[in-house]
Amino acid sequence: MSCWLDTKSWEEAQIAIEESKGVAIVPIGSVEQHSTHLPLGTDSYVAITLAEDAGEKTKAVVVPPVWYGWSPHHMVRPGTITIRPETLIDLTYDIIASLAQHGLKKIILINGHRIVNVVWMQLCAERAQRELGVTIKIFDPAYMSKDIVGELGLGPVGHAEEIETSHMMYRYPDLVHLEKAMDNPIKETPLYSVDPCYIHDTLCYVPSTFEHAKKSAEIAGGSTGCPTKSDAEKGRIYHEHLIKNLVAVVEALQAQE
Repeated sequence: MSCWLDTKSWEEAQIAIEESKGVAIVPIGSVEQHSTHLPLGTDSYVAITLAEDAGEKTKAVVVPPVWYGWSPHHMVRPGTITIRPETLIDLTYDIIASLAQHGLKKIILINGHRIVNVVWMQLCAERAQRELGVTIKIFDPAYMSKDIVGELGLGPVGHAEEIETSHMMYRYPDLVHLEKAMDNPIKETPLYSVDPCYIHDTLCYVPSTFEHAKKSAEIAGGSTGCPTKSDAEKGRIYHEHLIKNLVAVVEALQAQE
């Protein structure tokens, strides 16, 4: 039977909640430009596929995704939808509060939208834990794949680069148009990087200005990094590494009273 909450009747949901041992997974992404070779929903598809695979392996309840994220800098290209972080906090808090009332009090938020979503998700998680007595974990692929991206020789985290593209090539090949990919190599900037793997001193991330994002979009359609180096086999290894870690997080929560 499907791990997705929305596919169940309320009676089936009640059984699934009991079998999950109180663990729910909420995929959160974005709808934003991902250059010319990836779909607007890339970040949401990433969160969805991770949630689904882990849910099927663990019986965690998988909640319908939050498709939208905070994406003001990607408004430079058509199709991007950006939601104010205050709204996203309130929406996700209400989702958590609803789940908690039905016995799902151990919740994993999967972030498919890289570092931009992390701040508001942290604020939401802290409030939910304090006010609702729930346990929240934030699972972020960029932070949870620092070991494997180095082993695979994947380039640094950017946007629509070879990491995201390789993953999408493995899980959603019909949505990837690699022949349209354009490279925009990430230049090393003193004291600054958005990549969690970067080991040197850095300033904290601030979302790009509209002007800076527009320049990137003009150079390579909106990508930063080298998507032409993407490889579906590397995407498979990357995906399986993330699922292994996500399953471990779920099982640790299920073991808690």
